[in-house]
Amino acid sequence: MNLSLFLSTRISSHKNAGFSGLINRIAIVTIALGLAAAIVSFLIMFGFQETVQEKIYGVSGHLQITRFTLNNAAEEQPFSYNLDVVRNPGQYPAVDHVQEYAHKPGLIKTEDEALGILFRGVGRSFSSERFAPYLKTGRFIHLPDSGYSREVVISSEIARKLDIRLEDEITVHFFQNPPRFRKLRVAGTYETNLSEFFDGQMILGDLRLVQRLNDWGDSVAGGLQVYIRDPAAAEAAMAEIGEKMDYDFFIEKTSDRYHTVFGWLGLIRRQVNILLAIILSVVCVNMISVILILVMERTQMVGMLKALGATNRMVRGMFIYQGMHLIGRGLLWGNLVGIGLCALQWKFHIITLSASDYYMSYVPISWHWLTILLLNLLVFALVSIVLLVPTALITRIHPIRAIRFD
Repeated sequence: MNLSLFLSTRISSHKNAGFSGLINRIAIVTIALGLAAAIVSFLIMFGFQETVQEKIYGVSGHLQITRFTLNNAAEEQPFSYNLDVVRNPGQYPAVDHVQEYAHKPGLIKTEDEALGILFRGVGRSFSSERFAPYLKTGRFIHLPDSGYSREVVISSEIARKLDIRLEDEITVHFFQNPPRFRKLRVAGTYETNLSEFFDGQMILGDLRLVQRLNDWGDSVAGGLQVYIRDPAAAEAAMAEIGEKMDYDFFIEKTSDRYHTVFGWLGLIRRQVNILLAIILSVVCVNMISVILILVMERTQMVGMLKALGATNRMVRGMFIYQGMHLIGRGLLWGNLVGIGLCALQWKFHIITLSASDYYMSYVPISWHWLTILLLNLLVFALVSIVLLVPTALITRIHPIRAIRFD
């Protein structure tokens, strides 16, 4: 029979009143709040990261292939996109989808306003399913079998600025020599809240319109967007694709192109890790204080147990088990509070955000149950180990002096 566990269970079964009861409740509340704060912080962090990454990857793919150029013009150098990754996609297991595109700067001019835009022409291989979550009103453009579509999808932000509605006809002036313009019809509006990169300037139309304006052939584009099955394998896929391409092509990860956004997401992760370290430090210090108080309160009992032949190890084990009991209750309440708060935010979007500043209209929650489990194990293991520090005081307690202690 484990005597340390038995004594700890008997002590914990009695309702503690007065100062010791208050100390136990403080310990439980500290652990619960610490774990709840850690769970909420990590689930929000994952929510931010995944929401922003999904938006950027959904619009731009995981990799972008262009012809190498030294200028910073918005338009890419044209090339025939009939590359090996397009002809033989089955030879690249990591690649999920490839689609061609081309950009052309221009100007939308109405009777009262004018706005500079970047026209993105997309081809028949465009993945409308990936773009569907960001389509707010209307529909995506219809791509005819011959000729080119005169429909476009503009952002809700551009529509608000220029007072454009669905089915309105807009005039787009394209920057080239000589200048050209086209009258296009608005088929739908999209919204990613990534105003700086997409919503503030990007409109989507037919790639064949860009080919016609630039006098390109039918199989010529400005670039390729490559979607990877697992974003973590983007580096390996980039190397595999690059091996079968000419040296004048440039492959870039989307995370590198939008490094400011991904750097911001990395900063969030670092801040959450710092917060976790602070939480664990506070919980550990609090538990050390609690066990010290419990030991001092039961000094006479410790002396009596030693006088009856109990070893220091057995007595220390009694207080460690009692501390672990408090940790367990704290973890239970911490999970209830943390997961409960996240569930409320996930379901009802209680806390809102400024979409122009945070790229989303509410605080996102992403459920990572493995992370929740690891947080529980980390808190339990670390705080349990810390309990060895205050219980070392027991080795300094002498039976005779402890029994006479008042």
